[in-house]
Amino acid sequence: MASEPHALTRRQLLGGLLALAAGAALPPCSAVAEPGDILTRRVPATGEALPLVGLGSWITFNVGDDPLLLASCTAVMAAFFAGGGRMIDSSPMYGSSQATIGHGLAELDAAERVYAADKVWTSRPAEGPAQIEASRRDWGLPRFDLLQVHNLLAWEENLATLQAMRAAGEVRHVGITTSHGRRHAALERILREADLDFVQLTYNIVDREAERRLLPLARERGIGVIANRPFQQKRLIRRLEGKPLPDWAAELGAATWAQFILKFIVSHPAVSCAIPATTRVDHVRENLAAAREPLPDAALRRRMADYVHRL
Repeated sequence: MASEPHALTRRQLLGGLLALAAGAALPPCSAVAEPGDILTRRVPATGEALPLVGLGSWITFNVGDDPLLLASCTAVMAAFFAGGGRMIDSSPMYGSSQATIGHGLAELDAAERVYAADKVWTSRPAEGPAQIEASRRDWGLPRFDLLQVHNLLAWEENLATLQAMRAAGEVRHVGITTSHGRRHAALERILREADLDFVQLTYNIVDREAERRLLPLARERGIGVIANRPFQQKRLIRRLEGKPLPDWAAELGAATWAQFILKFIVSHPAVSCAIPATTRVDHVRENLAAAREPLPDAALRRRMADYVHRL
């Protein structure tokens, strides 16, 4: 009984933060998405429709067992699901992020709402299955929707493990990841040769190397693309903040730089989902609103990239 006051405090804290997720001060109404508004794109391998904006967890969800920070992350997840989001991406490399996600899913009873994307990250492939099982326990789910080889680490052996799991029905989709524009030549070879459902790579309005060969190749091969580092871990937003959005951004329904950037990313026909990370409820709502009509066509995408390049 001695612990009951503490438990009550945690419930009150979570309740307050979830109320914030439901009704915090918001951007202008045009910048906030309703669940039914969220655009989706079909996973090439299975035809499943996924919302164009997901949620990353690198750094932002690595909060340990701090109850206030755990409740804050749960509030972000609540806003994400309330806004129509599904894909959450994590990795054993991300500290306590997996356990934070598992905490939020349990608190929100949201196991059926999430598209769970995680990774295997080990140079010792024999340890991969145990690592995946530990990750699954952290998430508190019976299985993952997507497992990816993180940063091409021992990729052939680790991918074979994931493919065997897929064949056994232990995971639905498999993929491979890189970031920061690294190892694109190796990634191109893998995309040509390997049996993949997804590839995850860095792509945004200034990091566009993937447009040359990787994105067209993924589309040709029927491989979904997850765009990581959409804001260059905040650096791109910091570079642009204080600078004016073009007047014609209103044509896109982009009220903020974050929405401008995300609309550029997810409008590429090869991209299945972008995964911005955030610690803020208002930002997760702002991000989800980018996955809403209208999206730019090819000509407007060129205009967007040129505008940012000139700033």
